[in-house]
Amino acid sequence: MRRKGVNYSKYGYIFTLPFVLAFLIFSLYPILYTAVIGFTDMKGLIPKPIHILDNPFQNFKDLLFDNPSFRKSLINTGILWIVNFIPQIVLALLLTAWFTNRRLNIKGQGVFKVLLYMPNIITASTIAVLFSSLFAYPMGPINSLFQQLGWIDAPVYFLQDKTTARGIVAFIQFWMWYGNTMIVLIAGVMGINPALFESAAIDGANGFQIFFRITLPSLRTILLYTLITSMIGGLTMFDIPQLFLAGGPDDSTLTTSMFIYGQAFKGSYMYNRAAAASMIMFVIAAVLSGLLFYLMRDRGAAKMRKAQKAILKSEKAAAAAAREV
Repeated sequence: MRRKGVNYSKYGYIFTLPFVLAFLIFSLYPILYTAVIGFTDMKGLIPKPIHILDNPFQNFKDLLFDNPSFRKSLINTGILWIVNFIPQIVLALLLTAWFTNRRLNIKGQGVFKVLLYMPNIITASTIAVLFSSLFAYPMGPINSLFQQLGWIDAPVYFLQDKTTARGIVAFIQFWMWYGNTMIVLIAGVMGINPALFESAAIDGANGFQIFFRITLPSLRTILLYTLITSMIGGLTMFDIPQLFLAGGPDDSTLTTSMFIYGQAFKGSYMYNRAAAASMIMFVIAAVLSGLLFYLMRDRGAAKMRKAQKAILKSEKAAAAAAREV
């Protein structure tokens, strides 16, 4: 008798069901509900009947053209992300090249990786208290150190200067996340075929040539993932600016997530404007992600696909012409 085949695919659907339900309830539904709220007049602590506005895009228009605080939060968010991400990715790439260099064969890599990754597992509240103490005025470790080195004559109130406040927040973000970026890049390098590195070494390539000609091109997908996740994390930056300086001084560290939180849960409880701001950030994140996908695409593969389509099109045209003859 023939044995009846066993179909295991149904078990896969069963195991994914909890995630699908959690996603539908806690992610998709809130996103859709937020999108709807952005077109309504929903506000106030006590729930009231909500209505679609006569001009559905009025909340978006008010935010983009009539709300300088929101525009300032957008600028602050972009500055803080760029200032922390550029040194973050540069240092992470340098450390990745150092740890994965077979000629150097670094000893104790595990200890170094744990130490460099450590800031990422410290809670944001702890880091905020730590840096508040470091840059305290007038008696703080940084002020005392600078005075002893002769760099300053009197204590400086670092946290009341817009430039230094932004710089400190950006540095904290950089310090917290460069270790995580390094671990992701190292994992990507470990997935590259070792034969490529061995062949390059046999051909006489040095470390710089191997890194820029083999490692970086092979890390295109991992770099794209890092860029997109970092960009989304930068656009949703909230905990450090909120706990460290609460957006000050003079809103110089106010981010869009802090603005949205303030609109929704402080003062007049403008849920409609908070939802509209969230949707604006969603569109910005989607557009920037699409741009990164386009810029980081494999141009060689794209040209090959285009050539194949051209060949297929010419073959079809030739076949059609032959049939007509």
